[in-house]
Amino acid sequence: MIQVTRLNGTKHYINALFIEDIEATPDTVITLTNGKKLVVKESVSDVVSLVKDFYKEINAIKVATMPNAEDEEEEN
Repeated sequence: MIQVTRLNGTKHYINALFIEDIEATPDTVITLTNGKKLVVKESVSDVVSLVKDFYKEINAIKVATMPNAEDEEEEN
């Protein structure tokens, strides 16, 4: 879970696994896989940082950064 701040100042925890899209419009809008949108005070780069930290915490970052098969073929 990551903590974000809505524009009215309330803190919310969202499951980073359900984030589909993060955009700046200029406010930061987080779209979840269920279609719900959250407008938050944090910048896009701050949210991305929080998500990366979350993935590291659950040891999932290694999976996301593994080279794909095409990269391995090019090396051989």
